[in-house]
Amino acid sequence: MVRDAEATKIRILDAAEDEFARYGIAGGRVDRIAENASANKAMIYRYFESKDRLFDEVFAQRVAAFSDDGEFDADDLPGYAGRSFDVYEKYPNTLRLTNWHILERGDSEDLRILVDAHAAKLADIERAQGAGTLPADRSPIEILTTVRALAMAWHTLTPEMSRIALPSVERRREIVVENVRALLTPRPS
Repeated sequence: MVRDAEATKIRILDAAEDEFARYGIAGGRVDRIAENASANKAMIYRYFESKDRLFDEVFAQRVAAFSDDGEFDADDLPGYAGRSFDVYEKYPNTLRLTNWHILERGDSEDLRILVDAHAAKLADIERAQGAGTLPADRSPIEILTTVRALAMAWHTLTPEMSRIALPSVERRREIVVENVRALLTPRPS
């Protein structure tokens, strides 16, 4: 039987995403990833070299999926916030992986995909501010951080809060979009 290397890599990445989302980098175990991927540890190290590199690949793919699905448009930040909300709904591991990246990799070398994505977004916000379509009373990083925080707010509830009867997914998305729109409404002088 011929092995399909690409299918094996995909199974490994899927199993690694679940493992790292649940346990982080330090707590994630390569033997569990191998077992859940129906692969062996040697194949994991052959394809990815190390557990750290495997995490970086999983995280980079999740960031890329976020960028693809949550298309950024500085001229429509409420729409971007809604699309971002949708990505968090579609890929619930995204925020968990992001938190593990922050906690366990905060001092490590920056991931190029993140650096480039953030630089492009900030430049686009600055362009929109220069064109007068976004308020200029806040810096681009202040605007982007606030928009992202609103988009992920419903996905970061504590377990106690998430046990309360929440509005429907549609209503939660609507609230995110409305709040970002309100954020961008010019303030009276």
